[in-house]
Amino acid sequence: MLKIVIVGGGAGGLELAAKLGANLGKNQKADVTLIDRNRSHIWKPLLHEVATGTLDTSIEGVVYHAHAAKHHYRFCLGTFIGLDSENKTVTLAESFTEDNAQLLAQREIAYDILVLAIGSQSNDFGTKGVKEHCHFLDSTAQAERFHQHLLNQFLRINQSQSAAPELNIAIVGAGATGVELSAELLNVSKLIKSYNMPNISREKLNIHLIEAGPRILGALSERISDAARTELNKLGVTVRESTRIEQATDQGFVTSDGELIKADLMVWAAGVKVPDFIKQLDIFELNHLNQILVKPNLQSTTSDSIYVLGDCCGFKNKDGSWVPPRAQSAHQMADRVYQNLLLHMSGKPLKTYQYRDYGSLVSLSRFGAVGNLMGNLTKRSMFIEGHIARIMYISLYRMHQFAIHGKAKALLVIAAEKIAKVVRPKMKLH
Repeated sequence: MLKIVIVGGGAGGLELAAKLGANLGKNQKADVTLIDRNRSHIWKPLLHEVATGTLDTSIEGVVYHAHAAKHHYRFCLGTFIGLDSENKTVTLAESFTEDNAQLLAQREIAYDILVLAIGSQSNDFGTKGVKEHCHFLDSTAQAERFHQHLLNQFLRINQSQSAAPELNIAIVGAGATGVELSAELLNVSKLIKSYNMPNISREKLNIHLIEAGPRILGALSERISDAARTELNKLGVTVRESTRIEQATDQGFVTSDGELIKADLMVWAAGVKVPDFIKQLDIFELNHLNQILVKPNLQSTTSDSIYVLGDCCGFKNKDGSWVPPRAQSAHQMADRVYQNLLLHMSGKPLKTYQYRDYGSLVSLSRFGAVGNLMGNLTKRSMFIEGHIARIMYISLYRMHQFAIHGKAKALLVIAAEKIAKVVRPKMKLH
């Protein structure tokens, strides 16, 4: 039986595991294994909501073991640390309990086909002090850590004897994560007031959104950037463009001009890269972001037995541009890898991957959204904003749920979410 191993349970990896399990695992045509270092899955574009507490991972997270049982694949909890492409094995690190007792020894898992979907992490570009003083939002654990610190700061302000206590938050990187986090923070500053914290208000929250480039959302159109900036300014966010950070200290960020931007909480969301250990494997050809270079069919350039998808995949379009590390890219790649694996098993030629840009949407919390959609017929971009854009943004998450659960189960999951929101607080308070 063909052994297919998928490393990484993000958007692309989990969607692929669900499809392969339903088609091949259920009929025992292949042994499908998904490996991830976490026990549950949260759609990465929603990590800013985990950080602010408007999304509760204990309710809306997808537990891998349970999902695997329902979708006919195996789940293996472990951290990927090594790869032997000649003997076709992946190595998982030993794991320990909270009291530092060994839980699992280092182990190897054999494969016939390997799919790498390990995602990406924030790129601090070697900026001094960032690792020591800043929060990152690359994982659920990091987002939940920020949430705990945010709650502590809210508690400090609410019980402060000072006449005008304030909370200063500085976010470096005005891509989608930075913009969405800024808006969501203002949303929860209003929500938490109704939960026995009357001294909290939006006016006591000072948010600095810092961007080194000439404008926020630099990867998107200027019209989207302008609309987002206008809305953030209305909400009270201080948007600072063309501002380079020299270092991070326990007092805040120091700019290249020597200015100190004071902050009680600091977030670094400026750029992404694939984890450095991929380079240390010395197996793959990589680009400047450590992304693994692939052939047109998404096989790695160094091994036909290894496919790559998602943020860690370095795929160059015909015009010379790189496929952007977005959820829609991972979804499209997962679909192509799925089709190619079926073709491989039937001995047919593999198909090439072609990235299609369906547009981009940036959430501004309950205040709306901005973005553009690409028409399938005209191929022209349509600008949208406000509540219509917000509805479209939410629909992207629903599409992900349909992909990993199937239509019937996804509808039940969505209904359960709606019911839960009636009885639980609008934000996580612990």
